[in-house]
Amino acid sequence: MLTEIATRAIRRYLVGPEQEFVFRAPDKIRLPQVEKVGLYLHIPFCKNMCPYCPYNKIKYEKRLVSPYLKAVLQEIEKYYSFLGKIKIVSIYIGGGTPTNLIDELGIILEKIKERFVVTGDICIETTPNEINKEAVKNLERYGVNLVSLGVQSFNDKYLELIGRNYKAKILGPAIDLVLSSNFKSVNLDFMFALPNQRVGEVIEDVKKAVSSGADQITFYPLFTFPYSTVGRHLKLKRVKMPNVVIRRKMYRAIHDFCLGNGFKRVSVWGFKRGDGPRYSSVTRDNYIGLGAGAATQLPGIYYFNTFSVKEYIKVASKGELPIAIKMNLTKSLSSYYWLYWRLYDTYIPKKQFFEVFGENNRKLSRIARLFKLFGLYEEDENGVTLNERGAFWIHLVQNYFFLDYVNKVWSVAKEDPWPKEIKI
Repeated sequence: MLTEIATRAIRRYLVGPEQEFVFRAPDKIRLPQVEKVGLYLHIPFCKNMCPYCPYNKIKYEKRLVSPYLKAVLQEIEKYYSFLGKIKIVSIYIGGGTPTNLIDELGIILEKIKERFVVTGDICIETTPNEINKEAVKNLERYGVNLVSLGVQSFNDKYLELIGRNYKAKILGPAIDLVLSSNFKSVNLDFMFALPNQRVGEVIEDVKKAVSSGADQITFYPLFTFPYSTVGRHLKLKRVKMPNVVIRRKMYRAIHDFCLGNGFKRVSVWGFKRGDGPRYSSVTRDNYIGLGAGAATQLPGIYYFNTFSVKEYIKVASKGELPIAIKMNLTKSLSSYYWLYWRLYDTYIPKKQFFEVFGENNRKLSRIARLFKLFGLYEEDENGVTLNERGAFWIHLVQNYFFLDYVNKVWSVAKEDPWPKEIKI
């Protein structure tokens, strides 16, 4: 209760009283005209339903694949009718496990390229047991150039604990296969702060990741969401955070090892080496979302598609946008949304910051002085860079906002395909 009161007070202080933090069923769908956006494609099908996974997903059913493909193609047509042949500056494909629909992905990407002007990278996430020579060849043929492989751990004990249906022995060949391809960059995803995991075990994963030859490695702490299988089993009402003390030790160990072995930090949890492009799933400013549960953010508006795959198919197949809930965004909230993701990047460019907030923002000046007092960042003439301490603590604070919002929206939307209202 105290956390919610503090959250509301901080939001009101920063954003102002005009912004409502409520998603409602849309009375009318409005799409502002834009010249360029990112695009997110959600493939909810999964053959391995990991109990800790918080994302919108269903068990793979072959009978639903063709109707889902048809629905996505219709959704693309509908956005084209609203927006015209705009530029798509990046495409991100997530899930679920997107490569469960490897053949259908080619058809979807062909339709996107037919209707829009794709100018940026195409990124996809997949898992080691879904990667083979044929899948890699197809992804290359489709124009996918950034790949994230969800390794999670090199330790069989933890792979079993989080519900992965493969053993560590397949990881080396899977990683070598994607690294020997023509992809511009390969990211390896890992989890840490797993139940009873020790710092030494985390560092063993880091060492193997660094020696694998991957361009980028990303380490996320495990969060247990109340609506996940594990969350329901534990009868959780709120997001269960990892132990902060243990998480702090592990993050510092990961950070120091990566920076000591030729990597630089490119986000709170991401570390990269070399000159290849950075892999990121979350830092787009404006984007349209395709698929069940996908979000769309455009100037002044935030939409969520229905999370129900069957309802999504039913509505989108009729040529209607399957949007279930919306929130209007004030200019102030949009500005802070931009800042949120710059903090996630751990770097705030001054020129862009002043363009967004102006030269004399007293509220942010007070916060900046507080951050400086606690030694959370370094500054030069071009921008502000969070240091290791700042990256950890800033994101910890962010999580108390963002993860709680995710939990509130997902918990309702996964139960009710067409919610009337969700307060966050």
